[in-house]
Amino acid sequence: MVSGARAHSRVFEVVADLIAAQVEEAGPLRGVLRLRWRFYDSIITQRITLYSHSRRIDFRTEVDWHERQVLLKAAFPVNVRATRATYDIQFGTFERPTHWNTSWDWARFEVVAHKWVDLSEGNYGVALLNDCKYGHDVKDNVLRLTLIKSAISPDAEADQGRHEFTYSLLPHAGDRRQGDVLRESYALNYPLHADVVRVPQAGNLPPRYSLAEVDAAHVIVETVKKAEDEDAWIFRVYESQQSRSSHVILTFGQPIQEAYECNLVEEQCQPVSFTAARSAYR
Repeated sequence: MVSGARAHSRVFEVVADLIAAQVEEAGPLRGVLRLRWRFYDSIITQRITLYSHSRRIDFRTEVDWHERQVLLKAAFPVNVRATRATYDIQFGTFERPTHWNTSWDWARFEVVAHKWVDLSEGNYGVALLNDCKYGHDVKDNVLRLTLIKSAISPDAEADQGRHEFTYSLLPHAGDRRQGDVLRESYALNYPLHADVVRVPQAGNLPPRYSLAEVDAAHVIVETVKKAEDEDAWIFRVYESQQSRSSHVILTFGQPIQEAYECNLVEEQCQPVSFTAARSAYR
């Protein structure tokens, strides 16, 4: 549910003026319901997408926003009882309480996170994913995500006009690890992109090819970039679930000449051994 809050007050207004509803898709792979809402001088258009292959429910949203000092949030009351919520950050997670019992709790009424926040009990949970919004809060059993702030200082025209973003609700069995919340969040943020390339002759790549891949589901190849000071490539890999492994094999799609381990600022490089066949690094 999307809600708007007038600034300088604790009055919340539910966006309830539905002016259009239409089923856009009803196929074997997904269904799409298009909703159009009016909120004062603004129009919110949402395409709610359900998939046959995933529990994820996407809310693809377009907003023509003309409010000032109004905070727009998406709120989901869920049937989950937990005293702590888990938030995603780069290369890790952290937890915060779901109660506001102390002045410290009230001061942390909103939490910065990246791709998702998850609320899980013993064998069930719900995650709220997003592709570009970072202000979250969880109070008791309500997951909320800040969508538009529309402040007037230092820019009186901040957030006015057109916005596009997607957030998703992901119910899952078990906790965030068993529910594969992290990989679903990557699927939302980096959707599969397909291109038809017409060339005069066949290429030399195999039918299946990866620039790099790992043999452990809990290890993520998060970033691939050019090195800052030399002709080399940087692969940033991290363990995402606090799980132990005796070893993990990182395999590159092209032969490599040398391999080094370094820190995040690409210093303190130490040579590491690798197997030349398919360039596997353990």
